[in-house]
Amino acid sequence: MSRDSKFLSRVLRHAPGEIDLKLDSQGWVLVDDLLRQMRRHGRRLNKENLNEIVEQSDKQRFTLSPNGRKIRAAQGHSVNVDLGLPTSEPPEILYHGTASANLDSIFAKGLNPGRRRQVHLSVNPITAEQVGTRHGRPIVLRVAALTMHHDGFAFQKADNGVWLTDQVPSKYLGFGMSG
Repeated sequence: MSRDSKFLSRVLRHAPGEIDLKLDSQGWVLVDDLLRQMRRHGRRLNKENLNEIVEQSDKQRFTLSPNGRKIRAAQGHSVNVDLGLPTSEPPEILYHGTASANLDSIFAKGLNPGRRRQVHLSVNPITAEQVGTRHGRPIVLRVAALTMHHDGFAFQKADNGVWLTDQVPSKYLGFGMSG
């Protein structure tokens, strides 16, 4: 991921105030405002560069509005935003990657979002394993997502395909890569 992409991710997910930027309640900001504030803080980026970053983001981290005038992070916020995503029925099984060092806490308390707004779940175990690698020796947990949904837990699917939920109680967790 490029330096500019990492910076955009930090600003749009965690620290818009770092460049005196204000996100709206759903995490959107005008592209022109973003570029202007980046320039004021020593980051030179134009619309073409920004579009390239959005298109080439390996995890599709950013979403442009249909008219291209606004941008937001697709998910992963620690700042208070409501992405306005509809509640959806998830697949039967979703996956969560974590570090083996976190297992005792996870099985005692379930999966909680930590510094983020929601728990992130993947549709495939390989993606989950890649996420877990960032935190230490990776472990992939299987989440009985459809059972959770039937038990009243809400799920949303982010623009980039990541599934979001507020928490995953430990009774819905298991080990393994297959459904």
